[in-house]
Amino acid sequence: MSAPRPGTADFGALLSFDRSAPGRRAVGIPAWEGPTTPLPESHLLRESVKLPELSQSELVRYYTEMSVRNFGIDSGTYPLGSCTMKYNPKVNDVMASLPGFAQAHPLSAPEDAQGTLRLMLELRQGLGELTGLKGVSLAPAAGAHGELAGVLMISRALQDRGEFEQRRRILVPDSAHGTNPATAAMVGYQVTQIPTAENGSLDRKTIERELDDTVAGVMVTAPNTLGLWEQDIEEVADLIHEAGAYLYGDGANFNAIMGRIRYGDLGFDVVHLNLHKSFSTPHGGGGPGAGPVCCNSELAPYLPTPIVEADPDGLVRLAEPERTIGPMQQFHGNAGVLVRAYTYLRALGLEGLRAASGQAVLNANYMRALLHGHFDLPYDRPVLHEVVFSGSRQRRDHGVATYDIAKRLIDHGFHPPTVYFPLIVEEALMIEPTESEPPEEIEALAEAMIAVAEEAKQDPDMLHQAPWTAPIGRLDETTAARRPVLRWQEDV
Repeated sequence: MSAPRPGTADFGALLSFDRSAPGRRAVGIPAWEGPTTPLPESHLLRESVKLPELSQSELVRYYTEMSVRNFGIDSGTYPLGSCTMKYNPKVNDVMASLPGFAQAHPLSAPEDAQGTLRLMLELRQGLGELTGLKGVSLAPAAGAHGELAGVLMISRALQDRGEFEQRRRILVPDSAHGTNPATAAMVGYQVTQIPTAENGSLDRKTIERELDDTVAGVMVTAPNTLGLWEQDIEEVADLIHEAGAYLYGDGANFNAIMGRIRYGDLGFDVVHLNLHKSFSTPHGGGGPGAGPVCCNSELAPYLPTPIVEADPDGLVRLAEPERTIGPMQQFHGNAGVLVRAYTYLRALGLEGLRAASGQAVLNANYMRALLHGHFDLPYDRPVLHEVVFSGSRQRRDHGVATYDIAKRLIDHGFHPPTVYFPLIVEEALMIEPTESEPPEEIEALAEAMIAVAEEAKQDPDMLHQAPWTAPIGRLDETTAARRPVLRWQEDV
């Protein structure tokens, strides 16, 4: 790539090394006048450290341009279902940055950390009220981590019942998050897949046929990954309990029902929550996360340690459940994430959380109505937090795959939705507008997707080569994953 003309330089088009010029400095550092520190042995030293040399204005412009090229929730609508990239109130970050929380040491004596511990206690109590499951541990570091804790708790309970060797199967729907069968397998269970019925809910007949004294539990995502409510879940819970098994709930989609429905009232024995999803904590880049696990009184003795409890005299301490499965990570969880979730919960209150879940459902159904007829809708019924369309019509009639649709959407100014998940939907397009988007943004996204559907008819090749406007076009993603270029090389 040739250098841009003077006066029209795009400081993000080239890497900082490419912009470098000898002798330029972004800041001046006074000479060190203190004692010198001996260097390591010569064989541990590099002959030189090649760093880019830029003036301060060049450096500022470079990073400013790079930030503009990065798409985030502060840039526009981010309809990525499954992870729920939504607005995160800035007050959450302010609260998590308060010195009393940010500088708290995990090995502090309880007397010196009462503010943090009291917050964790009230968060635990709040999550217990919202889920209807009063046993809560905040220790797990993510949704899948909480999921692992829940299945381990079931295993420990079965051991105490003397049925662990007998009950070696867990039933998992075919629309489940991939972590569900993976977690069950990690704990040593045989996974039996339960198909989805024509209405998008669990196939009741298959569950009835599979339930016997070899089943340890059934893992159900409610609402499920199709964005649909699991119909007759209370009756299914009764069947599971009559068979002596436990009902595990994947609560990743709790943002669609919080303040309205409680898992404990439906018959769930243990669930995990994704605080980054339902309680606004940022989760970009793979973390940090928190996946509290909530359970009924029967499973509470097996919660991962520690849990937060108050002494009769009011002092809050970290405690160990009687039959705990043990620690899930160092200390007691991602405290900064817990502070953010607590801030969100207290700022909204019960009525605010109820309004948020209602808005999430309204937005998803608005998107469903706007796009109805433009893309196939395999399960055509009212949805909850997300709606799953299919690009199978575009592929069949015009040779345009869902992947092409997603890439072309970038040219229209939107981050693509989740594609090819859930696996049971051919050419899946999973859209989750979330509760934080106003109707104008949902309408704009729908208009862009309708425009892309029309382009698929008129000019399929345009979609095959999209995106056209992004800094980097269509990549060979297999090569990029297997042989990534992770550092700047002068001859590249």
